[in-house]
This record gives sequence, structure tokens and C-alpha cells, in this order.
Amino acid sequence: MEANLTKESTEISLPDSPESKDIERVQVGDPQIEVPDGGLRAWMSVAGGWIITFCTFGYIQSFGVYEDLYVLSGAGSPTNIAWIGSFQLFMIFVMGLPAGKLFDMGYFHHLEICGSLLLVFSLFMLSLVDTSQYYQIFLSQGVGVGIGCGMLFLPALSAQSHHWKNRRALAMGIVLTGSSIGGVIHPIMHNQLFHGKTGFAWGVRASAFMMGGLLVIANCLMSTRLPPKRHGPKAQLGTILRDIPYMVVTIGTCCVCWGLYFPYFYLQLYVDLHGLSTTLAFYTIAILNAASVFGRTIPNLIADKYGQFNVFAPIAFMCGILVFAMFGITNTAGVIVFSILYGFASGGFVSLVPPLLAVLAQDVTQIGIYMGVGFFIVGWAQLTGTPISGALLGDTYVWHKAIIFSGVTMLVGTAFIIVSRQMLVKRRGSQLL
Repeated sequence: MEANLTKESTEISLPDSPESKDIERVQVGDPQIEVPDGGLRAWMSVAGGWIITFCTFGYIQSFGVYEDLYVLSGAGSPTNIAWIGSFQLFMIFVMGLPAGKLFDMGYFHHLEICGSLLLVFSLFMLSLVDTSQYYQIFLSQGVGVGIGCGMLFLPALSAQSHHWKNRRALAMGIVLTGSSIGGVIHPIMHNQLFHGKTGFAWGVRASAFMMGGLLVIANCLMSTRLPPKRHGPKAQLGTILRDIPYMVVTIGTCCVCWGLYFPYFYLQLYVDLHGLSTTLAFYTIAILNAASVFGRTIPNLIADKYGQFNVFAPIAFMCGILVFAMFGITNTAGVIVFSILYGFASGGFVSLVPPLLAVLAQDVTQIGIYMGVGFFIVGWAQLTGTPISGALLGDTYVWHKAIIFSGVTMLVGTAFIIVSRQMLVKRRGSQLL
């Protein structure tokens, strides 16, 4: 449902359902457009976005199960296998640049439909691979699934900005809990299917059938409200790249993301190789993602009141400190406590990145490109972070090198985030950022 703009228009009113209470007016060119903080369409878009993150980020966050299976199947070393998972993460972020641009131009449903088809097709192709053949796994899971998820993820998040303003961080946080629930269900489902009578091939096909049905529902639920920005003033890439606070916080986010996913990729293998419970190893990733449900909502709720930066920096610091706690994991209780705490902190960090980038945009119709540029830059950290950790582990699994690398890079990233916040304080004259 797109609004029709005319030259005579001075104000555009896009009525929503009767449930809409709080209305926020934003400028789009000359006219004013009302953005409701609520309403039926807004909550339907949240539900659809939740399903999208369940099927994309939630699925990718279960890669630790595949890492364990592929390494033990002889497909490659931990470093080589990690490239598959990191390439998926890379694509889901780097596709944000073209996807964000196309979203701002009004091609939201085009992106969602094409991404859905590609994701499901790639999963069926993954079910046909020989798990000892690296190139087959990389093409289907790394490239195909990664691009499909990238076409879906950022537009589903950006669509929330058309329905929410004052409670945008909370709305995006709720959407991102889908990835947490997906990160619980997918690992348990895959471990049970892969290591049971079903086997790898039909286990992957079961995921494909499930996600195909869910993505149809998601596409029917989601919608946008604002007119596409195909004409008029546009956000220039050079202007965005010259925005110093924006670039500093993006670099800081990159540094944090270099080490952020180390536990998600390697904790199950860590538990296996340290002789702890095999059953526990199967559930470590699920525990991480279950805890992140609270991390994706509570910090975002606080951020809407006290500012995104004021919550983002402490959460990043918490992630960096917690990684060093892996040195003390020697028993089952330690694994569980670490998984809960790190899941909460990492979930909070990931869920605050989109609203943080959105609040830096100069115009609500430029949120897609601002988020897209940030995601594109952060994607390179996603590509290289876990393989670097895998290289530091080596064939002899020297864990302390990878742990130190991940922890230090996250603390350095936190320093950049604090510097960016101080720059914005001077620019805007407010501590509420």
C-alpha cells in the first residue's frame, strides 16, 4: 500500500488500524508522513520480521553443529570449515548495501520473495552434497544460503522503521528474538536429525520444508508504509563515509564482530575436545541462543529510554570481558553459566546494531542505505573473524590464542564506540544518545 504523492500535497496521512495510539511525524521531502508507534500493520510486520530472522540469522547461528559434523567427517580443518560459516555471515551483512538501497527505492517485496526462493533452493542443494567434499558445501551453504539470507535480513529490519519511531529499538529487538529462538530450535533439530536415523540429507530437507512454509507466511505479513524514495534528495555514499561519528562506531562494531562469534562457532567443539558431556555439547549453542532472547529485548527496551549508545558500549564491553571467562571453563556448570551470560550479552550487542545505525540516519527514508553501508563494512569482520580464530587454534587446538584474540578485539571495538559517542555528544549537545 503506497501513498500517492502530488505536487499540491502538503501533508500525507496514512491511517493505520484503530489500535494506533502514538503518532510520530517525520519529514520525507516536503510532505509530512505519520509514522505510528503501533497498530495492526506494525505488529504484523514485527511478526513477519520475526519469522525472517528465525529463518536467516537463527539458522546461521546454528553453524556450530555443521562445524562439528564437517570437521569430524574430514571435509577440512576447523579453519577451512569456519570459512563456510563466516562467509554466510559475510553475505548476510554485505548484501545489506544493495538490499538497503533497493529497499529505499521501494523494492521490499521483490527482495523478500527472491531471497526466500534462493534460500529454500540452496538448502535443497545442500541436502545433496557429499559432506566430505568442501567445495560442494561452500557453494550451497556458504554462497547460496548466504546470499538468500542477505536479501531477506536487512529489508525485514528496515521495514520496522516505517511503523515505529519512539519504540523502534524495542521493535527491532523483538524481531531479532526470532534469530535467538531459531538459534535454539535449529541446533537441537539438526543434532537430533543428523545423528539419528534421519541422517544429514533428510535432516537438511526437513529444515528446507519448514523454512519454505514459514517464509510464505512472513511475506504475507510484512508491509511498508512510506513512499519509495526514487526521486528527490538522496543519501550520497560519500556523505555517509565522511560522517566521522558514523564511521568510528562502524569500525568499533567491526572490531567487536571480529571476536563476537567465536563461541557460537567453536564452543560445541571446545566441549567435545575437553572431554565434557557429549549431550551438553549438543545443547551449548541452543543455550547461547536461548539466553540471547532476553539480550535482544531487555537492552533494547532500556535503549529506547536512555539512548542506544548509552547501552551499546557497556554491552560491547561485557562481551569482551566474558570471552576471557572461557579460560575458567572446566566443568558442566561452567559451560552452562558462560553460555547463559555470553548469550545475553552477545544478543544485546547484535540487536542494538540496527537501531543504532538507524538513529544516525539524517532522514527516515535513508535508513535502509545507512544500515546497508554499516552492514557492508561490518560484513568483512564477519568474513575474517572466525577463520582467524580457527587459524589461531591450528591443528593442535591452541585455545588460548583464539580466546585472547577475540577478547582483545572486542575491547578495542568498545573503545571506538565510546569515542564515537563522545563525538555525537559534542555534535548534538545531549548525553541521551
